[in-house]
Amino acid sequence: MQKCLPRLKPFSRLQITLRHLSMTKDPSAEVLLEKRGCAGIITMNRPKALNALTLSMIQQIYPQLKKWEQDPETYVILIKGTGEKVFCAGGDIKAISEAGKHGDRLTKDFFREEYILNNATGTCKKPYVALIDGITMGGGVGLSVHGHFRVATERTVFAMPETAIGLFPDVGGGYFLPRLPGKLGYFLALTGFRLRGRDVHTAGIATHFVEAEKMAALEKDLIELISPTKANVADVLDSYHKECKFDQEKEFILGEHMDKINSLFSANSMEEIVQNLKKDGSPFALDQLKLIIYYRSSSTCTRTIIQSS
Repeated sequence: MQKCLPRLKPFSRLQITLRHLSMTKDPSAEVLLEKRGCAGIITMNRPKALNALTLSMIQQIYPQLKKWEQDPETYVILIKGTGEKVFCAGGDIKAISEAGKHGDRLTKDFFREEYILNNATGTCKKPYVALIDGITMGGGVGLSVHGHFRVATERTVFAMPETAIGLFPDVGGGYFLPRLPGKLGYFLALTGFRLRGRDVHTAGIATHFVEAEKMAALEKDLIELISPTKANVADVLDSYHKECKFDQEKEFILGEHMDKINSLFSANSMEEIVQNLKKDGSPFALDQLKLIIYYRSSSTCTRTIIQSS
């Protein structure tokens, strides 16, 4: 692969490594924050819990993100997850639910600080690259979709499943979902439909698609850039994306249904959408209707949380 910028010489790389060695966290910590080369790296480190986001993680990530944003020696910020199957499956709903039942202020603190962090990723002045290799749902979407670059792989699974627990698609979902092609975002928001692999890029959620086995090399190339600009970072990502042939000819999983999605989900209210689905009566429409009715009638967990907050 042709390199976009010269890389660090071994001696310079060693100097930077030693300079930032003190930032390396305990490998068992729930989030790892480290500086390597030109990059600040955030690693969510709860693989057994699918890297579910906790309040403690948020409170560690936010100040470090703001610090790197002002650091003249940090040129790019990377965020990734530990494990081969997950980026971040969302917020730690179990902890939030238990707190809500007992009137604990965690329910307020978590969502307030999570949304502040989401805003920080969307307004970050440094190139922000989310390596969404694996499950990326709910809170994991909030940590990635607002940044400059999102790199999906064949292992990526994207969804906004909040409606299934009685919550609106949060973490900025009301902003980015309506901006997807046609009414795709409305469909994803109301059904929690899961997109996988290259479909995440085709839908406009990921900016790039790279084979999972190339992610380590991509990360290394980004880290070793010398004083890169956003354009330099984009060049590296583009080069990997263009070389990726995996599922290149695959048709979009919702392609055959997009006309119906654009029509049925174009109403101005939930009631109208339900009526559209009933009136259409096709197997596809009735499947979505069943999902929506089920979600509306059985989701009590988050209602309890919201009311207790």
